[in-house]
Amino acid sequence: MDSPAKPQSFFDLLNGKNGFWLGFVTAILVLGTLGFLILGSKLMGNDLLFGSARSGDSYAVNDAAVAPDTIPTEAVPVVTDDDHIRGDKNAPVTIIEYSDFECPFCQTFHPTMQQVMENYSGKVRWVYRHFPLSFHQQAQPSANAAECAGEQNQFWDYADELFANQSSLGESYYKQLAGDLGLNVSKWETCYDGLKYESKIQSQSQGGAAAGVTGTPGSFIIDQDGNAVPIKGALPYSSISAAIDQLLGT
Repeated sequence: MDSPAKPQSFFDLLNGKNGFWLGFVTAILVLGTLGFLILGSKLMGNDLLFGSARSGDSYAVNDAAVAPDTIPTEAVPVVTDDDHIRGDKNAPVTIIEYSDFECPFCQTFHPTMQQVMENYSGKVRWVYRHFPLSFHQQAQPSANAAECAGEQNQFWDYADELFANQSSLGESYYKQLAGDLGLNVSKWETCYDGLKYESKIQSQSQGGAAAGVTGTPGSFIIDQDGNAVPIKGALPYSSISAAIDQLLGT
């Protein structure tokens, strides 16, 4: 008959990796709180910092906030071949981003992720998912335009240009961009006008909301053991790289 195990304290349960995550999220939470207060003091009017994404009232803010706990990987929809993946599909670290092409904070975060992919080639894969906010008029159309570009294997180039030229978002620009990237414009137009990917975009948004995303960018860093850490906002490169280095043991 087995003897009852000796009760363990919280600190007894902290192995090296769990200790890292505790320290990482605590430090970022402190920084995020400061960033939140500073940013909030600069906002005018009745914009909401956090709200219900499904009601369209959430706001794409907080440039350095991380939830204090890891969540089960099962809470985040599994990565499939239907996802847009940048980098090695077998990379040990996965970053899933829920984003909105019209969101200014997503535009800020995009170069950060591009830098991550450049510096961690083969070590990180970047999964982009749609989370169009209802108060952004071009969020849904731009997501649809990018998906139609993806039909011709140009999703990422198209997405890069949408963020780089965010002030130009609109139907005429979407069509122009399709031509600039060498797409079959007629095929792209048929896809775009038919709202072919509306259900996919909605499904991704609902999946993100179910996983706890309330604004954009909303991301998850997932390690090889399946620990998922939610990130709210445009976290700086230094914080992202520090987490990746620790996970990779470098």
